[in-house]
Amino acid sequence: MFALPRTKVLITLALSLTMYATTTLAKNHQYHLAFANNQINVDGVMNEPAWSNATKLKLNYENSPAEGSPAPVTTEVYIYENQTHMNVAFIAHDPQPQNIRASLRDRDALGNDDWVGIVIDTFDDKRSGYQFLANPLGAQADYRVKDVDAWDEDDSWDAIWQSAGQITQFGYVVEMSIPYHSLRFPATNGKLNWNIAGLRHYPRDKKYELASFQKNRNIDCTLCQYDQLSGFEQIKVDNALQLTPTLTLSRGDSRPQPNDQWQAGDLKTDAGLDIRWGVTQDIVFNATINPDFSQVEADASQLDINNTFSLFIKEKRPFFLDGAAYFFAERFKFVHTKNIDSPDYGLKLTGKTGKHSFGVMLTNDNTTNFVIPDTQSSKIVSLNTPSDNFIARYKQDIGNRSTIGALITHRQAESYRNTMLSVDGSHWLTKVDSISYQAGHSDTDNPKVLYNPDILNGEADYNLAKTQQGHALKIQYTRKLRDYSLRLGYADVGNEFRADMGFHRQVGYRKIFAGGNKRWFGHENDIFKEWGFDTGASQSLDRQGKLLTQDIELTGWLHGNKQFKVESTLLGQERIYQNQNFKELQLSTNAEYISASGIELSLNAKYGSQVDFTNVQLGKITQVEPAIDWDMDEHLNLKLAHNFSQLSSDLGELYSANLTDMRFTYKFSIRSLAKLVLQYTQINRNPDNYLIDKSSVDANYRSFSSQLVYTYKVNPQTLFYIGYSNNAFQQQEMSGLQQNKRNLFAKFSYAFQI
Repeated sequence: MFALPRTKVLITLALSLTMYATTTLAKNHQYHLAFANNQINVDGVMNEPAWSNATKLKLNYENSPAEGSPAPVTTEVYIYENQTHMNVAFIAHDPQPQNIRASLRDRDALGNDDWVGIVIDTFDDKRSGYQFLANPLGAQADYRVKDVDAWDEDDSWDAIWQSAGQITQFGYVVEMSIPYHSLRFPATNGKLNWNIAGLRHYPRDKKYELASFQKNRNIDCTLCQYDQLSGFEQIKVDNALQLTPTLTLSRGDSRPQPNDQWQAGDLKTDAGLDIRWGVTQDIVFNATINPDFSQVEADASQLDINNTFSLFIKEKRPFFLDGAAYFFAERFKFVHTKNIDSPDYGLKLTGKTGKHSFGVMLTNDNTTNFVIPDTQSSKIVSLNTPSDNFIARYKQDIGNRSTIGALITHRQAESYRNTMLSVDGSHWLTKVDSISYQAGHSDTDNPKVLYNPDILNGEADYNLAKTQQGHALKIQYTRKLRDYSLRLGYADVGNEFRADMGFHRQVGYRKIFAGGNKRWFGHENDIFKEWGFDTGASQSLDRQGKLLTQDIELTGWLHGNKQFKVESTLLGQERIYQNQNFKELQLSTNAEYISASGIELSLNAKYGSQVDFTNVQLGKITQVEPAIDWDMDEHLNLKLAHNFSQLSSDLGELYSANLTDMRFTYKFSIRSLAKLVLQYTQINRNPDNYLIDKSSVDANYRSFSSQLVYTYKVNPQTLFYIGYSNNAFQQQEMSGLQQNKRNLFAKFSYAFQI
């Protein structure tokens, strides 16, 4: 039904679509950074004399929804430096200031507010940079941005800087002060050239994106279109050493069985120290001793049902996030530091000198966690043995935008070792055509518990050899222009490849994929600002040449000028599972709408045929995921998401699952907030419709967890929080929800800058 052309035909089809295109870069403006030997009081009031002589930029362009048209409102940016800080101020004019959207926000959560900000490319390499944003009340967001294959913003990066805002009768004013020790840039005593852009988010009847540069959408590069800011001759980086002691208090009580008495846990007190030393402006050394890796907020809930692959959990811990971009490689996720669970110490050195960037990390771990991948599934393994972990990464810039690099990861414990080495690169053939690749090799010695099923008491048979060696390769060609893009790629991963420091879930396959999209853009007063379609096809074979999956996918989208968008995908897929052939056909839709008052509504839905992996049969899947993000007023925010999933077969319903995640946040001020998180899961199964042993099917399962946290945060490293959480669950033999865990916790940390 869904048979695809063979590899040769796919390659011929994709290459036949490739056309030649030429583009030219708009001329960049040159600015010289003003200097004044004083520091501002960051209060959102521009009353310091230094502002009168500051370098001035204007945000003259509307880059979305229009393409480089004159901006509908006036925004002025003032910049000067004083050896230790870059000081930035924005005057954002608004003809109707009563319509300004602004709430007290947590960091990196500006949502649909008005905001202003800058992006700076401190190495003048047009590959990466820093983004600093603030809303009219001074709430902050900062990102590490990457602009190699595509624009990417990493909100896990957190710098220490100041901001404040004031809403006025003509609009609003924002002041920022960014210390140089929070940035990385070339170590030199002479003039520096940074690429810079001023930005403004202006959400009204439309979501206007304003900027100081006129963006050319035919150029698959944004940083290279920025203006240039020169100067910085008198930079003096102070406070290069930062010491952050931490103190964590916690107590956890448990009740193993519903009728048992509570077992009171001991009060645990842990002291630790984080060290950050700017060796030079472009090299940073990090160390952590007895690190506190407690997490303030519960992870977002995920349904793990009718799924053969392990779920991904995002890294949130400060030691691993500082300089994380230096360990990024091109095509595979071979570094996922969440695998390092409980270290006593960690050492890290990251930096960039000239065209060369590097990162080295060394930690121990009191447990050893990693993913064991297979062709059609994966498992997370936890060994109760300590391990040593090592990561090293090197990358060299080539020409204007190309790169080449290498990565090595190593983990070692008693009777266990995994070493992985890879090379990768991204090479631009023209301004719109690129090839990226990564090739890796791994060598693994497995502990006896993973290859001797007798030790596992029959609980699990990982079917692994004592030693394993394998390879991984992925290469992709991409062409990106304003109106269309093309992609063609190939992946080849051996059966025994392992990247135990990363998140690599599948092995033993060869895959070819190809696709492209076409876009159209509306005019300023049209109902739709963008619409288009994307089509793609892929085929995966196992190492013996037998089919694993092959699919054809067609996606269409509409983006409205009035802050709504809808996207629908039709997927036809043939899948071989447990030596049986299944043909799936699914329709999925995603819709988002932002009201004039800033309420964000979203809906994800899917319906169609899907493999029932438990019973090895074809079933019918129905999924509905509504969500709302609502600023009730300046202080109170509600985030509510629900996930409903139902799978049925010819015999009737197999299961229905409901997951609800509700989060209330009350901001007392920019620095302090209280957050309540409620998470509820209910799964109902019908054992009579299962083909496996019915006694092994848990007919009813429920769980409920809650967490209340108060946080006072001066900056990402200087903070205090105290919280309480509890968990309850119910299985089919239980009469109701029974509480089984409760925890009280507090943390204090303070960043001393020396």
